[in-house]
Amino acid sequence: MRAAALIRAGKLVAFPTETVYGLGANALDAEAVLRVFEVKGRPAASPVIVHVDSIEMARGLALEWPPEAELLARRHWPGPLTLVLRKSPLIPDVVTAGLATVGLRVPAHPLALELIRAAGTPIAAPSANRFAQLSPTTAEHVRAGLGASVDLILDGGTTTVGIESTVLSLTGGVARLLRPGMVSQTEIEDLIGPVETGQSQLGLPGHESPGMHPRHYSPRTPLLLVSGGVLPAQGRGAYLYREAREGIPAAVQGVAMPAEASAYASVLYETLHALDREELEWIAVERLPDGPEWAGVADRLERAAAKGSS
Repeated sequence: MRAAALIRAGKLVAFPTETVYGLGANALDAEAVLRVFEVKGRPAASPVIVHVDSIEMARGLALEWPPEAELLARRHWPGPLTLVLRKSPLIPDVVTAGLATVGLRVPAHPLALELIRAAGTPIAAPSANRFAQLSPTTAEHVRAGLGASVDLILDGGTTTVGIESTVLSLTGGVARLLRPGMVSQTEIEDLIGPVETGQSQLGLPGHESPGMHPRHYSPRTPLLLVSGGVLPAQGRGAYLYREAREGIPAAVQGVAMPAEASAYASVLYETLHALDREELEWIAVERLPDGPEWAGVADRLERAAAKGSS
């Protein structure tokens, strides 16, 4: 497998997971991972998730493997859940933003698993896009965003989950939800008990999880969060809504989104990528319902619209 040989040689391979496409490098090769940061324009304070092919490989990269990790991994791996654990010295500091912890997950995509197994090494992979821009859910999104900066792009079709993984820290004897996703807080708590939310307040050198910058996951077109169909008075834009709306202005492209959370997530980035190509003046998105199943999508939209809510 050519992609595996490139990973072993310290090159970069973009590959599909069930969440979004990742920009992969050998997680044990500090120079290769540093190139990931350079290609993305990613700040050094933002750690990178390490993708593994099994619970056994994950255990080998963690200093501790608490019972909660075993329960969650057996229930949700392969799948869109990242577990943050104390890291083995095998993991270079560049991967973890200088932190003593590492995010690990087993992706639920056959190409991703085949790549890890053929390479024989864990693969560090943030989303395959420029930092803070829309994550890619197709190989074409990767090509448009990163171009020749990537040594190889594996095309596995459109991703199914559509947004990045849930990130849960299991360090310090406390379970903390660092980034919501499509594995909900409720599902996690049903398995291991109460979960806190947010980063620790220990003055760490880097973010405990990727995706924690205030503005992230953003299209080039300004994105606004709106309520009750109240749209900007001027300009050519698009309006994403879940429930039927009447009276949408002629200059506004109405986009009906799925009413169910997982279906909404699966098409969100693809929809925003398509609208971003239309040179609109704004994209308005109707605010989402409360509830744990919507928390991941709501988080992505809040960060995408960090300077454009109304």
